[in-house]
Amino acid sequence: MSSDSRIHEGSVTVEGYEIHYREAGEGPPVLLVHGWPTSSYLWRNIIPSLAESRRVIAIDLPGFGRSDKPVDVTYNFDFYATILNGFLGGVGVDERLGLAVHDLGGPVGMYWASLHPGRLERLALLNTLVYPEMSLTARAFLWSVNVPGIRGFYAGRLGLGMTMRLGINDPARLGDDVVENVRAPFDDRQSRDVLLRAIGELDMEKMEVIEEWLPTLDVPVQIVYGTKDRILPCVTKTMERVQSDLPQTKVHSLEDCGHFLQEERPQEIAEVLAGFFE
Repeated sequence: MSSDSRIHEGSVTVEGYEIHYREAGEGPPVLLVHGWPTSSYLWRNIIPSLAESRRVIAIDLPGFGRSDKPVDVTYNFDFYATILNGFLGGVGVDERLGLAVHDLGGPVGMYWASLHPGRLERLALLNTLVYPEMSLTARAFLWSVNVPGIRGFYAGRLGLGMTMRLGINDPARLGDDVVENVRAPFDDRQSRDVLLRAIGELDMEKMEVIEEWLPTLDVPVQIVYGTKDRILPCVTKTMERVQSDLPQTKVHSLEDCGHFLQEERPQEIAEVLAGFFE
């Protein structure tokens, strides 16, 4: 359970699968979408500040966290978009919404928004993929999760711990309890296999849909990112391109922060996002 008593946890059934989420606050909705290999837990320290003026909902995507981890699906962008659409209906959100995305949650959330452009009220981008062009590091990871003999390492205890620590610039800001929470949903072979499929089956050519859609956005955009990102080392170039595509974009960069910035600088991020979504 969440340690903050203001955060409620629940689940809804979407396409026959139980989808877990964290929620707090009332008002216009904001959806928070995590990436690989995290969950709504990543947003636990951000939610309360946003909830002062908004209804904040952080989803566990299928295959992650406490949501179901089905083995009878293909984890591509259309599957995730179908889940997001059904999930929003399940929690009673049918109006325009704010969207904040991180890591894999970036293309997942933006692909959904590209299919439903009238639903997006404003967009916040944290360290995430946006365009089809990726760093060699990102491409190597996407390749390796499909390679027998290599792929299993990433979803194991050692690999998940390595990923979380690689994504932190200041090791003192990542407690062992956080690493254990990330590992906990993947304590058997099937869940670990699904975790790898949840990124390895993505049809990355669909990133071109996002690339074409993004410059058409006419809503407010906020970038918040850590510049010392060893998982997405080209993040600064990515965010500069977003600024070029979307001149209305505001940028808040964290010079001493890594990929999992919600763990390193939660208070500062919460303040920036609360001001943006207020």
